[in-house]
Amino acid sequence: MYEHLELKHEGEVIWATMNRPERLNALNRKLVDELRDFFVGLYWRRDVRVVVLCGAGAAFCAGLDLKEHRGANADRSVGGGLTGQREISEIVIAMRRCPQPIIACVDGAASGGGFALALASDVRIATPRTRMNAAFIRIGLSACDIGVSYFLPRMVGSSVAAEYMLTGRFISAERAYELGLVSRVVEPEQVKGEAEAFAEDMLHATPLGLRLTKECLNHAIDAQGLEAAIAMEDRNQILCAQDGDFAEGVRAFLEKRKPVYAR
Repeated sequence: MYEHLELKHEGEVIWATMNRPERLNALNRKLVDELRDFFVGLYWRRDVRVVVLCGAGAAFCAGLDLKEHRGANADRSVGGGLTGQREISEIVIAMRRCPQPIIACVDGAASGGGFALALASDVRIATPRTRMNAAFIRIGLSACDIGVSYFLPRMVGSSVAAEYMLTGRFISAERAYELGLVSRVVEPEQVKGEAEAFAEDMLHATPLGLRLTKECLNHAIDAQGLEAAIAMEDRNQILCAQDGDFAEGVRAFLEKRKPVYAR
């Protein structure tokens, strides 16, 4: 289906692998188009309940492919440049909008756009060789790009975000774990198993419950206050309780078995 994005369907889980290992999975135009198409399309898919995002080889994603883009902006108008920028930033918007939780397996470099993809995911698993940074500022751009200025301060606080965004310094796996930026740090050969365990636990939720939980978490981050967040929680609980899968979820819990849900 795609040239640089490899998709593997395992039940209700899709493993999406950025597959340009010779370029550290850097984002060329083709990969940008494929990532955007994939994540935008997920909004309508009920056959996919969890997404695992990976990078082939020794890196997660090294950011924009500068060799390809070096001459691309030479004759581009401001409007054309903005359109090109939006083609990339739309990926992270689609990642947050899609109802499926996204587990990022961040092994190796996650720089610039790769950092943004990791931050836009719901759960991040790192390895000891993980290195993340807002590389944009080191190549003459602003570090505020592709959602990084939105995600990072909310995850680690404004002071720490400023430290890394104003300098472009790398965040090591150990530091990322200390900051709560990643959920686990495991050896590279253990990443797949860790991601499978997360996905398996997520699939115990009803399809509706899982979708509404991601949606509520997204909105709660920017909620105007406690009452606004609780109103959304109340609405979600009533919707889930009225869904046909709720009874199966209770039965499976009491019978200590894996639930079988209708889509």
